[in-house]
Amino acid sequence: MSSSQQSEPPRPSSHTAPESPNGAEGPQPPTAQVIRVPRLALLGVGLLLFGTGLTAASWPLAMGWLLILPIVAGIWVFRVRTVVSPEAITARRFVGSDVITWDSVAGLHFPDRRWARVVLTDKSEKSLPLVRFDLLPQLAAASGGRITDPYAAAAAAAAAEDRDREEADDTEGDGEQAPKDR
Repeated sequence: MSSSQQSEPPRPSSHTAPESPNGAEGPQPPTAQVIRVPRLALLGVGLLLFGTGLTAASWPLAMGWLLILPIVAGIWVFRVRTVVSPEAITARRFVGSDVITWDSVAGLHFPDRRWARVVLTDKSEKSLPLVRFDLLPQLAAASGGRITDPYAAAAAAAAAEDRDREEADDTEGDGEQAPKDR
């Protein structure tokens, strides 16, 4: 009548770290990072369809062409993306796409508040749709170390500076101490 007291391993959830493939501890191998337009943008496409649909319905011969706009916007939402993997960078645009191997990459360039551009070894540049400077930590993780994370470097430098400051304070405190008056 009593239940079995055998323990079961916990079930994995979205809040636990994934197991490594070989069961060993340590960092996981990098996986591909997909940067795309959020699917919530389809709500805007629906509103655009509603607005252009009303206009086209009121005067179909002159305004019927407006129905092309939400179709183009929907295709753009579904198609445009950048995929960064340990093997290559894939940039899909509205028309066409590029696969750029890491051997041909010289660096990244971020023009004034625009999408990133990858600088190739032949000094030409290609745009990376939807990639902004704030996504560099994700790109660094997906690239397998080929892209450096400036935020992690700044955090490491700040931590080293704090350690140096604490060590300096500790060496000062080990010297003569003034008696405390109360």
